[in-house]
This record gives sequence, C-alpha cells and structure tokens, in this order.
Amino acid sequence: MKLVTYRYGKVVSIGVVVGDDVLDLNTAFKAHLGGSFKGKKVAPLDMLGLLDLGSKGLSEVKKAAKAAEGSKYLTPLKKAKLMAPIPRPRKNIVCLGLNYAEHVKEGKSAGAAPNLPPVPIYFTKPPTAVAGPYDDIVYPKVTEKLDYEAELAFVIGKKGKNIPEDKVYDYIAGYMAFDDVSARDLQKNHQQWYRGKSIDTFAPMGPYLVTKDEVGDPQDLDLWCKVNGVERQHTNTSDMIFNIKKIVAVLSAGITLEVGDIFATGTPSGVGMAHPLGLLKPGDVVEVGVEKVGSIKNKVVAEK
Repeated sequence: MKLVTYRYGKVVSIGVVVGDDVLDLNTAFKAHLGGSFKGKKVAPLDMLGLLDLGSKGLSEVKKAAKAAEGSKYLTPLKKAKLMAPIPRPRKNIVCLGLNYAEHVKEGKSAGAAPNLPPVPIYFTKPPTAVAGPYDDIVYPKVTEKLDYEAELAFVIGKKGKNIPEDKVYDYIAGYMAFDDVSARDLQKNHQQWYRGKSIDTFAPMGPYLVTKDEVGDPQDLDLWCKVNGVERQHTNTSDMIFNIKKIVAVLSAGITLEVGDIFATGTPSGVGMAHPLGLLKPGDVVEVGVEKVGSIKNKVVAEK
C-alpha cells in the first residue's frame, strides 16, 4: 500500500492511494468502511497514530481500500497536496554516513571523507528539517555550498531493542525516497555533520510511505537523482556497505527503537561536491527516486 499524508482544501488527512485516487482514512475508519475495527470508531489523526495501531491497523487499511471503489471518501490524487508521510517525527531522523563505497572514494578524492568505515556511522537530522515530496528546498544564507544526496529511507513499525539481524524486517513498516540535503561548507567548518544537514527543509521525503509487502527486498532497488532533468546519481541498494539489517541491529543494541522512527540509509556517488556539474543553486530542481517506492521533486529557492 501507498500511505500518504495530504492536504485537500484546508483539511490535512492521512490516506491510502487507490488507483488514481486517495482514500481519506480518517473518515473511512469512522464510517467503518470495509468493517474497520469491528464497529469501533478508531480513526487515527495522523500517520504516527496509524502506525501505532500496528499490523492490525494496516490490515484494516487494506480492507477499507478494497471497499472504497466509487465511494464518497475518494479524492483525485492530482487534487491532493501530498505532504511528508510523517510531517513531524517524534524524534530525530537517523541517517547513515559513508554507506556506499563509491561515495567514500569520491569524498576522499575531494578531501572530505576517510577510508571505508569499519562500522556504521550514524548522525541525525531534527524533525524541523522535514519537507514534503514537492516542497521547496530553501537555500539558506548561512551556506554557499548546497548539495543533494539521494537515499532510501525506512520507517520503524514496531518498538524494539537488541533486534537480531534475522528479525529486522519484522520491525519495519515501509519505505520512502529521501534527499539528505547538505551544506558542505558548514560540514567542513564545524567538523561534524549535524550542523550542515539539519537546516529547515533539508529532509525532503515521500511521496508515499510504501508498505514493506509492496517493496519486497529493499536491498535490490534502483536509486537515482536528477538535477534539472540530468541524472547525477544512479545505483542499486545492493551496493550499501552496511545493509538495513545491519543498520538496525547495530543501533538497536542497547537503544530502543520506537514506532515512527525514520532511518535514511546513505547516498551513492555522484553528489554535487564531486560531480562535474557541481553544487546546487537557486532555481535548480532536484528529483530523487527509488524503484517501487516513488520519486520526490523539489525546487531550490533562495532564502528571503
């Protein structure tokens, strides 16, 4: 399923994509469409509330979607404004640095990266960095070196700690496309990644939260980025140094992961700081896509 958070008129709702339409889950659940929750009026207000319902909640979404054909709860997808699937995460977004070998090599040649990491490198972005799949990326006045990073993101769907690698997929709800927007000069000047990657609008994501049953093997997905229609990055997630199982198993050792936690899995080679076409500038349009997951498209605009 493709789960969305969207605005229609002045109302923000959560929904599921049904063909060329989106089903409003708030009202569909209240109306028990498809027999939702055996008559109980359970209507989660947002995506986090839906994920909190666990596998049972997603099962009810499937029932509602099947019963929705021709219903009054459907809105044409083209009339809905898609927002980030999780517009306001409860916690910081967990990101992976240096997780594709070719990206490490290009960074090293540019004097910005060490050797291949022996363990996963984690950093975070705050909830305030989140942007929608078609929102503008604001080029802030505090940087002169703005860059893109195409990534696959996933969302935790079940609380867990000390999760073994062979159980990791049981804890994942679904996947999104993600752009780890970065201010390279701030990264260098502050000698760490948080400052240069945490600015408002530096975490565009979406367009959907695609449930894991639709994606299949997340370690065999094409991942790409285009700037102004010209391809800059292209790889397959099989090229990750540390796969999703390892990413979760290592971080969850002693650390509780909670429903709605977002992980971004790192970017391949082809970023602007090492690409012949260079860094981003106001007016550029960045598109990040993931096979089976969808693509996001964001215009770069100068801060006013």
